[in-house]
Order: sequence, then C-alpha cells, then structure tokens
Amino acid sequence: MDGTTAIRAAATVPLGRTGLEVSRLGLGLASVGGLFRAVDEGQALRTVRRARALGVRLFDTAPVYGYGLSETRAGLALRDEPRDGYVLCTKVGRLIEPGGPDTQPIWADPPPGLGARLDYSYGAVVRSLTESLERLGLERVDVLHVHDPEQDFAGAVGETYRALADLRAADTVRAVSIGVNHADVAVRYLREAPAPGPDCVMLAGRWNLVDQSGLDELLPLCQERGVAVLAAGVLHSGLLADPDAHPDAPAAAAGRARAVHEVCARHGVPPVAAALQFPFGHPAVTAVVVGARTPEEITRSARLLAHPLPAAVWADLRAAGVLPAGWRGVVRH
Repeated sequence: MDGTTAIRAAATVPLGRTGLEVSRLGLGLASVGGLFRAVDEGQALRTVRRARALGVRLFDTAPVYGYGLSETRAGLALRDEPRDGYVLCTKVGRLIEPGGPDTQPIWADPPPGLGARLDYSYGAVVRSLTESLERLGLERVDVLHVHDPEQDFAGAVGETYRALADLRAADTVRAVSIGVNHADVAVRYLREAPAPGPDCVMLAGRWNLVDQSGLDELLPLCQERGVAVLAAGVLHSGLLADPDAHPDAPAAAAGRARAVHEVCARHGVPPVAAALQFPFGHPAVTAVVVGARTPEEITRSARLLAHPLPAAVWADLRAAGVLPAGWRGVVRH
C-alpha cells in the first residue's frame, strides 16, 4: 500500500454492476435494533439521520435484527429522505413471527412474543420481502442479501436464489447479494448459483487487519466476476479498537491487534483509522459497513475513515506480520 491514504466517507462509487451508487461508508443497523444492549427509539433515529447528514447513503438491516425493530426504525428515520438518495439493503432467510424458534439472546429489547424461523423457500423469500416493506413503511429495498446461506445451503442456492433472481428480473429489487461470515461459503455460493449469480457479497470479519482469509479465494473471484464486496466486521468484533477489552480473544488474533496498535502508535495515527481503511486495499471492495448506536459513533467512524495514513504504516504492518508479505494492495482515495 503506497502513498498517504484517506477515504472520504461520503464519496460515491458504483456498486459493482448494479447501477446503484453507494457511499464508501455504510451504516449497519443491527445496533439500533438492540444488539447486545437496548437503544431507545429517539437515539436510534438520530443515529441514522446523522449518518445521512454525513453523506452516508448505504444502509444495511435485516428482519432478524431485533426481530423487526431495526427495520421499523430504519424506515422511520429514512422516510422523509428522497428515496433515490440512499441505498437500502435487507435480508431473507428468516421469517419473524410469534413463537419463532430461532431465537438469539443477543437482542436486548425485541418486541415481546416474536422470534425468527429459518426458511429459505421461494414463498418465504416473497413473504419476507413483503413483511420487510411493511415494517419499513417504504416502497422498495434496493439490495436483498441471502442471510447466512450455510444454514440451509441447498435451499439458499436453490429456491432462495431463484426467487431473488425473479425479483431482480422484475426490477422489484436492483441487486441480489449474500451476507456471510465465512469466505469459503461465499466462494461456494458464487460458484454454484445459476448465472448471472449474485451482484454483491457482504463479507463480515474475513477481510480486516486480524483475519484476511477472504483474500485466499473470495476477493479474487469477486474481482474476476465484477461482484461488489461490502466489508463488514472490519474491527473484528471490537478487538482492533481495544485489544485489552477482549481477554478471551484467541492469542493469535489478540497478538495481531496489539501489533496494529504498536505500529499505529509509532506513527501517531489512530488504529481504528487503519482498520477502516485497510479493506479498500483490494479493488473488489466497494464500501465498509460499520455499526453505530449513537450519532457520535457514526461521526467518529466517518472522521477516522478520512484520517490520512502515511505509506509507512502499511509497510510497518507488513514487517510486523500483520499483512501478507507479498501483499501490495493500494488503498484508494
């Protein structure tokens, strides 16, 4: 990586072959749906609206985030925005319904009595989108991700993809995507889905300064096929922000995070700035998607994405073994 780098959060770029334009910084809306701790509605709406004021035009939610709470709040926050002024993503694969058995204790304040049920069938995709639009109170979403396709891979690459491809062909949605935590799952999905395949991949936690396993196969495959990558989990569940706050982290991961902090300290730059900017070193990456539960948090992310980093930071991270020795990616402005 060469040259002083800084990524403008509000800079707009094409989302691969979709015809959509997104900002370099996207806001993931799990946190405003109550991920790990409750967020009151007013604060949630202020957070989303602050992101728009900063120029963020990429928002990612899902039915399972707070069992509908995230989608409801996203719709309230964005309802008065010009609809062509932002790109909204949601997901399919889980239906939200009374007594849904696929419950997750990570949601702090979900609507009472509701849970999720895994369903990757054609009819469930159509129903899921219809119910998402009702919660959002909007006329469309732009991108539909298959959420966690490894939960039922055969169904996800079969009936789910067929439904999404039909929705895309009808121009009901502009883009088909997958949302994954595992790079090998994404590779398999891209190879097995019928042509033309997904337009995007949201990759969480596998292309950052701790874990670069996305580079093995997935990122080159996406570049070859013109599939846009949205990099999430770039702070590796907060480890890159504060290694000492995660005493149970695997030793190798914690060691890499501490090495990032040591290198950045020598250069007087914030480690989170390096973590946010690193994913753009691969040309397949279109945007980074971060969470925020307060306006201050998304403001901080936008500021750090634009923080200049000298080329020596990347060289020293290579020397420290954080980056692959042969990696010569260039972080783009």
